[in-house]
Amino acid sequence: MEVSNKKITSPLFSLLLISAIFIQCFTYVCSIGVNYGTLGNNLPPPSQVAQFLKDKTIIDKIKIFDVNPDILRAFANTGISVTVTVPNGEIPKLLDIGYAKSYVEANIKPFYPQTKIDVIAIGNEVLHWETPQVQNKLVGAMRTFYQALTQSGINIIKVSTPHSLGILLSSNPPSMARFRPGWDVGILQPMLQFLRETKGPFMVNPYPYFGYNPQQVDFLLFKQNPGVFDKFSKKMYTNMFDMLLDAVYMSMKRLGYADVDIIAAETGWPSVGESFEPQCTVENAASYNGGLLRKYVTGSGTPLMPHRKIETYIFDLFNENTKPGSAAERNFGLFRPDFTPVYNIGIMKGQPLLPAPVQPKPLPQPALPQPRIQPQPQPRVPRHHVKPGPKPVPILPAQTAPKLPAQPLPKPAAPMGKRFCMPKPEATDAQLQASLDWACTNQGVDCGPVQAGGPCFNPNTVRSHAAFVMNSYYQIKGRNDFNCDFSGSAVIVFADPSKYSAFSERYK
Repeated sequence: MEVSNKKITSPLFSLLLISAIFIQCFTYVCSIGVNYGTLGNNLPPPSQVAQFLKDKTIIDKIKIFDVNPDILRAFANTGISVTVTVPNGEIPKLLDIGYAKSYVEANIKPFYPQTKIDVIAIGNEVLHWETPQVQNKLVGAMRTFYQALTQSGINIIKVSTPHSLGILLSSNPPSMARFRPGWDVGILQPMLQFLRETKGPFMVNPYPYFGYNPQQVDFLLFKQNPGVFDKFSKKMYTNMFDMLLDAVYMSMKRLGYADVDIIAAETGWPSVGESFEPQCTVENAASYNGGLLRKYVTGSGTPLMPHRKIETYIFDLFNENTKPGSAAERNFGLFRPDFTPVYNIGIMKGQPLLPAPVQPKPLPQPALPQPRIQPQPQPRVPRHHVKPGPKPVPILPAQTAPKLPAQPLPKPAAPMGKRFCMPKPEATDAQLQASLDWACTNQGVDCGPVQAGGPCFNPNTVRSHAAFVMNSYYQIKGRNDFNCDFSGSAVIVFADPSKYSAFSERYK
């Protein structure tokens, strides 16, 4: 009998090798989380949701935007970790240890430890939504709430709070990023000290979606692209998500807290949008969320945090049909209310991940510092429903980094010229008035021209006044995409809106 010279691999060895690979991938895949929003009138009951996630998906963490007792009860004994959110309106009262303990007794202890609550978020994007009076109470409320937990015999649950990336003064290039002055040493440094002492995570909401640029769509969607080179750190970036996280990391490091864990508490991409939201497609949503999931299967970390495991929560579990705003706001979901996937990316058990793009060896593309750009908060569609408790707290968008320089593509887009921020045609007068009230109050916009006697008072309509104020805000805040949102009532246009002559002359 002829003996082959080929190396013989035993079935046992092959089985062990496959098992090792499976275990490694399984470890990372199971760290993926999802935000479970409830702004829909056709959503399944929490008990069905809990059973579905446990039996059919690889999701083992959820984050909710309240302390909903029905959800907390439903997830008991499932093994799925839960992050709950204390509404922003509770923050001032939580400085009272007696009130904090009563809150724990009423909203946490009845469900813990049967429900695996691992993080309690004190508010959501507080620095971007609330007044300075509330902002300055945030760290004290976090400390008091943690004290209330420990005095109630709960020593494992962490306390934190999510931030939009408007906390950054600059984020491009990541190596030069820093927190905004005032918030850096006044709020974020003592917060990071508290998180270090309690081993809690620093939670941020990175959304490349809000920095959409058709010239850089591949960079945003984890697709093949030339990459962006940070000349200061000598690191190459192949996706925006890594850049945003490294910008946060460097900002923390400048304050001396690089050791504090980071959680990506919200990130996602909508699958459907309005006609003026061409980036909202099933293909793009699948590419972004699929790339995100694939990234953490490999455990690659980021260029400045290699192999560092960062908990990530995709937004959103379901499409939520009662959310106000554009169609995009109602279509961030991975699933429809009947549990059918909107697209397949490997979330279902036994389902393969999307294949990774083949990345060529890129030519370094410089990431240009933009130190003068300051991400600013804007009013936006509420992302959560508080039940029971106070009225739902409106939530701001997670701000992305300022746009990166356009990367060369086979067919580069033509220059778009001047950009203006205008009301959407379907925006109601009530929406526009709310945006006017917000922008004209402590946001640095000179609204005198649209007041009685001003040069832009006529035509005396809410829409005309809103056009002037929205565009003024957009121009003075840096002309970033996220500066033209206004709760989904505004849109960027490239043609000079000459019908509003007052401001089109002003910004020629």
